[in-house]
Formats: sequence, C-alpha cells, structure tokens
Amino acid sequence: MGMSANVSSGDGEEGGYRPMAEINITPFVDVMLVLLIIFMVAAPLMVTGVPIELPKTTAAKLGQSKKPMVVTLTADGKLQIRNDFVTREALVDKLREIRATEGDAVVYVRADKKNPYGEVMDLLGQVGQSGFARVSLLSQQPSAGTAGGGPAPAAPAAPAATP
Repeated sequence: MGMSANVSSGDGEEGGYRPMAEINITPFVDVMLVLLIIFMVAAPLMVTGVPIELPKTTAAKLGQSKKPMVVTLTADGKLQIRNDFVTREALVDKLREIRATEGDAVVYVRADKKNPYGEVMDLLGQVGQSGFARVSLLSQQPSAGTAGGGPAPAAPAAPAATP
C-alpha cells in the first residue's frame, strides 16, 4: 500500500494505546495561581516585627478631646462653643485657649439657615484665625419623604415687591 496506516486489532500488538508522554499541567497551574493569590493576601498579615517593650508614660494624650469641637451660630446671631455662649470678640481667644489645652482637632461649624452667608464666612475666618486648620461645616440631610430620595426641591422665590 502506498499509505501506511497503523491499525491495531486490540490483541496487544504494537501500535495500540500508548501512555502519553506529556504531562497535563493545567490543573497544576490553576492550583499554583490560587496559592499565589492566597499568599499575596496573607503575607502582609504575617509580617511581625522585633518584639520590644514600649515604655510607659503618664503624659496626657494630645488631640483626643472628650467632646467634639462644635461652634454654633444661632438664628438670632449668638455664638456658642460646645454648650457655652461667647461673644464675637472673645471667640478667637476662647478657641485659642481650648486649642492650647486639648491640642489640634477638627472644628465643626454649624449655623442656622436664616443667617446670611457673609456671617457664616466671618465665623469660618475667625475659627481659622484661632489656629485650627481643619474646619468642617455641618448640615442636615433632607428627610426621606422627599420625592426621588434626592434633595428637596427649592421653593420658587417670590418676586420682590418694588415700592
């Protein structure tokens, strides 16, 4: 015959089923990738330093005030630091005293929405003058009853009456 074909009759002759010479490495690679990911995640957790004994101190911890620093501007223009009312002239000095005793902290400024924008900006400037670098404005989230869950739509402004 011109073409040679290797046909086996199945009775043990040469040319039947032979053992494969190649190893299928796909399951091996899969297992190795899973192990690699596990070790990448676990390695930072297993880092341990040299065991040392830290010294004990009786010094007060700075920057851990018991109460948050809240400066309030009420609707009638009164200033309040935490629960204490203070005049505009004494605000900066009082904030400097608190900063000297308690350390630097975040100052939360809240103002009634009836206050003009300029007064709120003046208050922010005074808080900055007192040395506090981190100032945060507090606001109230709209109630969940508004349509669409977003901010409440603004009421249309009434036209200004001209004399």
